[in-house]
Amino acid sequence: MKRLTTLLLGMLALATAAAQAPGSNSLDEVPFEMPQVVLPAIPEREVTIADFGGDPSGARLSTEAFAKAIGHLAGLGGGTLRVPAGIWHTGPIVLRDNIRLEVERGAVILFSNDKSLYPLVETSFEGYDNTRRCQSPISARGARNIAITGQGVIDGNGEYWRPLKREKVNESTWRRITARGGCYKRPTYWFPSEQALRGDAVADMNVPRTLTTDEEWAAVKDFLRPVMVSLIDCENILLQGVVFQNSPAWNIHPLLCRHLTVDGVTVRNPAYAQNGDGIDIESCSNVIVRDSRFDVGDDGICIKSGKDEDGRRRGVPTENVVVEGCTVFRGHGGFVVGSEMSGGVRNVLVRRCNFVSTDVGLRFKSRRGRGGVVENIHVYDTAMSDIATEPLLFDLFYGGKSAVEVLESGSEERAATTVPPVDETTPAFRSIRIRGLNCLGARRAMFFNGIPEMPIEGIHISDTRIRSTLGGEIRHAEKIILDNVAIEAAEGPALKIANCEKIDLQGFTGEVAR
Repeated sequence: MKRLTTLLLGMLALATAAAQAPGSNSLDEVPFEMPQVVLPAIPEREVTIADFGGDPSGARLSTEAFAKAIGHLAGLGGGTLRVPAGIWHTGPIVLRDNIRLEVERGAVILFSNDKSLYPLVETSFEGYDNTRRCQSPISARGARNIAITGQGVIDGNGEYWRPLKREKVNESTWRRITARGGCYKRPTYWFPSEQALRGDAVADMNVPRTLTTDEEWAAVKDFLRPVMVSLIDCENILLQGVVFQNSPAWNIHPLLCRHLTVDGVTVRNPAYAQNGDGIDIESCSNVIVRDSRFDVGDDGICIKSGKDEDGRRRGVPTENVVVEGCTVFRGHGGFVVGSEMSGGVRNVLVRRCNFVSTDVGLRFKSRRGRGGVVENIHVYDTAMSDIATEPLLFDLFYGGKSAVEVLESGSEERAATTVPPVDETTPAFRSIRIRGLNCLGARRAMFFNGIPEMPIEGIHISDTRIRSTLGGEIRHAEKIILDNVAIEAAEGPALKIANCEKIDLQGFTGEVAR
């Protein structure tokens, strides 16, 4: 009871600071220079959505009511829009400066499955700039001092947008979803419409790259699933307490944002949700993600900075990020960097997190052509259990599949005999410190799948215990230190090493094969 009271008082204090005046989050023992993360300053005035004609029964759309209420508050300089208990059925919501959306306990904001309500907009997705997607259910662009808080639920109704693979679901779910109509790419791969299937045929990693005219984009509109919460070029942001669930594509996507606090949220997607990431923090700075839960269909907590030439041209790294006290229950990766990291990632601390039944625990991924540098990453005191593949994975041959899909296909890629020269397109991972990793149950203890022209460099792992079926494997890496590390492998040696230099195993316990 004392702990609950303390937590509630802490959340109340944070919410009060966000509502009344600019503030900052205090952090202890951060191993790099971390600026204070500023909370949004929201004026004290407030209105409710019912004041502007919103319908709590969900029988009719409240889209206009949301727009009027936010416009009214914005005209006064900002304030809080309260959404009380009820089902608030709506089209897109656009946040503006100095606005807090307070979703109260018992309230559900349910976004309509009518795709005509979501026009095509120019945006960024999968690391590519200057592409188009349908308008996000919740969005803000260039806004300052915005917050989404409360104990209610925001539901993106994503099931009506996403394609579905038969092998991902049970028979009743397959029948229920495919009964809506749609069409099939193959008998076991369903799409919600002909438009969506047409878009899949012309897309490269979910992004069409050859479309030029408005007519061509409109012809594949259904395929262009939006992220549920899109925050672009915003500053002083607070997401607190709310359940974000059932997104059409990624769930929460802050892009080019500064001073972002994510506190005590729950992010949910079905395990079969294609591209159903939890949060994708892209080219952002000064970020705290704390005490939050993720249970999703793709990567849980993901750090990005743009893809290939677009990311390098943008040239904005994700930096100064602290992730603490979070749990990821399912997902392709618990904490993930990449694969879109062409603008770089630096100064990241992950501590006191739990990953339970994820495909991978710590997942670092990229490929030739990306460029970018990932460096000064710290992961402390992380507990994992029931990991399908590896608790620690560096994969520089990422090809778009999850680690489980790669395992099932038997298509694990290794270095080719032809080694390209190092240039701006060569990705680099270096200076990463992992301490206090404990994993009970994994297929393989760890896997470093580096590239020979730019080996994974400067990885220091200490005070770590892993129990797995197979031991670890490190290849194309250098300056690796295993200090007080024990791998208990049920089969084979504890560690295999190939094509590596300067590997310090003086603090390693287990059989080593070279």
